[in-house]
Amino acid sequence: MKNKVRALSVFALAMINLAAIGSVKNWPLTAEYGFSSIFYMIAAALVFFLPLSLVSAELATGWPKAGGVFVWVKEAFGHRTGFLAIWLLWFENVIWYPTILSYIAANVAYIISPDLASNTIYTLCVVLIAYWGATWANLRGMRASSHISSFGVLFGTFIPGLLIIVLGLIWYFSGNPLQITFSADALIPKISSIDQLVFFSGIILTFCGMEMSAIHAKDVQNPSRDYPRAILLSAVIIIGMGILGVLSIASVIPQNEISLVAGTLQAFSRFVGAYGLDSFTPYIAALFAIGAFGSMSTWIVGPTKGLLAAAQSGDLPPYFRAINKRGMPKRLMLLQAGIVSLISLVFVFMPTVSSAFWILTAIVVQLYVIMYLLLFAAAIKLKYKKPDVPRAYKVPGGKVGMWIVAGTGIASSILSLIVGFFPPAYIETGSLLFYEGVLIFCVILACLAPSLILKFQKPSWKHPLKHEVSE
Repeated sequence: MKNKVRALSVFALAMINLAAIGSVKNWPLTAEYGFSSIFYMIAAALVFFLPLSLVSAELATGWPKAGGVFVWVKEAFGHRTGFLAIWLLWFENVIWYPTILSYIAANVAYIISPDLASNTIYTLCVVLIAYWGATWANLRGMRASSHISSFGVLFGTFIPGLLIIVLGLIWYFSGNPLQITFSADALIPKISSIDQLVFFSGIILTFCGMEMSAIHAKDVQNPSRDYPRAILLSAVIIIGMGILGVLSIASVIPQNEISLVAGTLQAFSRFVGAYGLDSFTPYIAALFAIGAFGSMSTWIVGPTKGLLAAAQSGDLPPYFRAINKRGMPKRLMLLQAGIVSLISLVFVFMPTVSSAFWILTAIVVQLYVIMYLLLFAAAIKLKYKKPDVPRAYKVPGGKVGMWIVAGTGIASSILSLIVGFFPPAYIETGSLLFYEGVLIFCVILACLAPSLILKFQKPSWKHPLKHEVSE
């Protein structure tokens, strides 16, 4: 009797997507838009999230090998460009870790002393301790990593996220004073102003990551039917919770007082303070910290394994190809932890924790969208270069459909790339020269690094190792 393959349901795949990209961490950033955040979130979902989801599904079901983005871009444009794509994905994650770690630090501060949330030295210490702790946990294998991620998503994202939404609805229907205006004029932003577009790049970041979960598209019963349904369900849940959560924050905190790091907890404190329930704040802070830790744990391994695939192809010295007994790329993960530690020093040199958070977020978005430009372009290229490769899921409309869907993704990525170079008006980021200098330097460095590495490539890098396991 043959073993039956257990297919994922539409709901199960939607939950995987939600675990990969759903987070309350970005709600304060989006809350900077006030009521018009609804417009921006829906726009970002239509022009970026849906194109990314559909294109990634076709690529993942056509080339399901380990390596993801590295394999897809390599098949389209060659080995060097594939290495650039996975390098950008890995490097932007390295820069992203301090942002989510600073969010953890801010929530822990509310358990100890809320004033610590704006202390840069305290933030740096928590960032280093939390990240090295997460690295150690992930080195113990995927089972430990998955347990941390699952626990974090349930108790640190769903429960506190829903609680913030419920408190916001109670606040609104109780007739309490609001910090935003609910009107048609407030809903449609003045997109002619660059200040209104700057945070759009941060909203784009909210929807990044679908390329990581698209590998599961082939595991549903009917990919061409069920995968789009799962994406639609994911979008409805993420956008629905996001809009209500963002409006809850914006309703009780003035725009110029929203902390990009601790905004969600700021709102919760205002809510419970109004009802004399301040004693609950430390508990919800602990849940937010757990959720962020679980989200970070989910990402520590994924991009690193993608870089491992590049190392096994000979793009990095054999030293970085080795894995430990639990199948984890130990040396790459330790290198990653060291780089994260160095980047985290930005919290000491920037004027405030929020300014450090934003400039790191801006760098992450710039590198991410450059990688997505390669991904969207690869999808179009492969439609012509390798049309006969079977794909369990295909973007509707054939080549024309791919041009429309991937083209929309390319346009939104270019827009995000351009506006990301403008500093936000509501956050102190230091001088314009410093802000632009840091952004441009990091983007150029990240894009040139793969070429510099390959310039020193030796023939021995492509030779198989005698022992692929390192202690």
